Amino acid sequence: MINSRKSIVAAALAGTTVFLAGCAGGNSNPTDTAYVARDVETLYQSAKDRLDSGQATVAAALFDEVERQHPYSPWARRAQLMSAFSYYVGRDYNKAIQSSQRFLSIHPGNKDAPYAYYLIALSYYEQISDVQRDQKVTEQAQTALQEVNRRFPQSEYATDARLKLDLVQDHLAGKEMEIGRFYQKSGRWIAAQVRFQNVVDKFQTTSHAPEALYRLTESSLALGVPQEAVKYAAVLGANHPTTKWYERAFELIEDHAPGVAAS
Repeated sequence: MINSRKSIVAAALAGTTVFLAGCAGGNSNPTDTAYVARDVETLYQSAKDRLDSGQATVAAALFDEVERQHPYSPWARRAQLMSAFSYYVGRDYNKAIQSSQRFLSIHPGNKDAPYAYYLIALSYYEQISDVQRDQKVTEQAQTALQEVNRRFPQSEYATDARLKLDLVQDHLAGKEMEIGRFYQKSGRWIAAQVRFQNVVDKFQTTSHAPEALYRLTESSLALGVPQEAVKYAAVLGANHPTTKWYERAFELIEDHAPGVAAS
């Protein structure tokens, strides 16, 4: 996913330094980051060269060294953010988050603060797993993306964050659906109902909403409350009339609650 957003990342850092990052990782000699007193410009340029050549891990360590050796220079601030970005490129997302958070704690009002918030959100976003696994990091990505959108609504970062929030919402809804289906198969209809209702209440704009309404129709019939089943089927028909889920719900009502539907 890194390559797909190089342009926005590179543009974001244009005010700090101009470069186009290569692939993550890269082989390095341990002596590359060993402590050697160097003037700040040489050290910063060395870190930038490593990043440009695809040695992101070494670059991050060298940017950290800029701050350690020259903590009060103007280069230190730039190096902090470049270190965070280098960790991100190197797929060390936890360190990218930590470095970005540290930058914000020291420079909360800096002009590059929006990018630091955005980098935190991206670092969580890159770690989103499939719906079969725990979704804690997905929720963290959602929170971080919402923070970008809340703080900087007119920025390019917010525009991208809103797009990613749609994907995150769909992902979280997918997890709810997976759990709900499992409960249905186990005959735990009330537990299933709770999960499907969560999708309808919290993720109604996602692609999972039509199926959730169908499953609520199905579960309501299984629980012996056909009036509720008809209600859910009606909502499904009003909002998603051309989907296969409405067709299936209509058939269920016709087969199991025709009298209720007619009334």
